[in-house]
Amino acid sequence: MKKLITILALSLVSLLHAEDPLAFRNDSAAVANDISFSHLSVFIEGGEIYPMGRLMDAVKNALYGGVGVRYTYWENVDGIVMFQYTYFKPNTDIYYDGVHQFMGRVGVDWKWNVISPVILGGGFACNWTRADTEKMDYKKRGGTLTDNETEFGWYARISLPVFKFKEYSAGFHISWEQLWTLPKRSNMLSAGLTLERSIW
Repeated sequence: MKKLITILALSLVSLLHAEDPLAFRNDSAAVANDISFSHLSVFIEGGEIYPMGRLMDAVKNALYGGVGVRYTYWENVDGIVMFQYTYFKPNTDIYYDGVHQFMGRVGVDWKWNVISPVILGGGFACNWTRADTEKMDYKKRGGTLTDNETEFGWYARISLPVFKFKEYSAGFHISWEQLWTLPKRSNMLSAGLTLERSIW
């Protein structure tokens, strides 16, 4: 009971000493001016992934496809969530046919007025891979891929919208992704097209 009385007393004192003790009356106005989620769109995209560094010797370039959601976060900043899939064919003599890779990304796109209509983006990435094989031999090179692998990292992205008609827009994008694989980082460059539709 003493704790409850103390909490109520402290709350009353802080309310009385506030610059505007009735500031909560303006909450509805603040909500009205809040632009978060005021716009929402969905998109599909596709293109090609170019492995860089040591990955160039391990796998070939590959096509990819994906879907995503874009929503207004701040005035010039959009939140973005993407899911993509690609199938890598190995460059080396290895016992499986290829590697399935599912990619998830969460980040933001910044619409900087100075370089408009170019959009800068970045965020976190999570890639899940699995070897395309029915054999399980962990002793062979790349054998751990037969039992799934998950890697985390970051990505940076540049987008250029070039077409807009009513609710639809289309454009180009280039992305750089780095996975925090040890002992060496894995890097990939991708480029492709995006088709987007505004929901509201």
